[in-house]
Amino acid sequence: MMQQALPLSIRDLTVAWHRKPVIWDVGFDVQPGQLVGIVGPNGAGKSTVLKAVMDLVPKASGRIEIFGQTYKQNRHRVGYVPQRESVDWDFPISVQDVVTMGLYGQIGWCMPVRRKHRDLARQALERVGIGELAGRQISQLSGGQQQRTFLARALVQDADLYLMDEPFSAVDAATEKAIVEILRDMRAVGKTAIVIHHDLHTVPEYFDSVVLLNMRVVASGPTSTVFTRENLERTYGGRLTLLDEATEAMRRRERSL
Repeated sequence: MMQQALPLSIRDLTVAWHRKPVIWDVGFDVQPGQLVGIVGPNGAGKSTVLKAVMDLVPKASGRIEIFGQTYKQNRHRVGYVPQRESVDWDFPISVQDVVTMGLYGQIGWCMPVRRKHRDLARQALERVGIGELAGRQISQLSGGQQQRTFLARALVQDADLYLMDEPFSAVDAATEKAIVEILRDMRAVGKTAIVIHHDLHTVPEYFDSVVLLNMRVVASGPTSTVFTRENLERTYGGRLTLLDEATEAMRRRERSL
């Protein structure tokens, strides 16, 4: 039986700015149907990894395969949720139009948006809980609503691999809960999601696997074996207050199982 190609496989990836490495010799595999967290300190290169996967930054070296092929060959199978800070929220466009942009691979550039496309966009907005905001300008949205809008844009693509850059950043508790439920629904139907995440307390609860990154991969694999105090100390350089809080959170979760 032919082995299934992995959603993402990275080998010996190095990205440099002005000849200074941002990440180097990064390598890890992502198994299908998993929620994977990328965790590390600020400046560790987490966003750079996702951008390199999508050919948004030049690689100094390395190989990246998405379902056994290049990103260009399989880009239709990849959905992306960017950092909210990277978006021009003053651009005059409606919520529904933003979501519909996720369908341009199906619609084709300069082709008319049909009713079926608008219906798909509305369904995605309903799924993330903001269907009533479809006609609103994006500049009028709260932070949580903005994040839900870009999650809906990714969902409408019906991708197989989702790359999410800090989707929980600066959102309210209700939005975070909604995003987690959607991620779990995606996993249940065989989708794979790779999520850049900062809250160490929730890593064991949210993710099946984790990549600990600080310019290099410190450790990667199942959260139950990789997300340890020793590996966190190697990743964060011994910031003990942060690590103590994360360790206590892991202990509370273990006691509740």
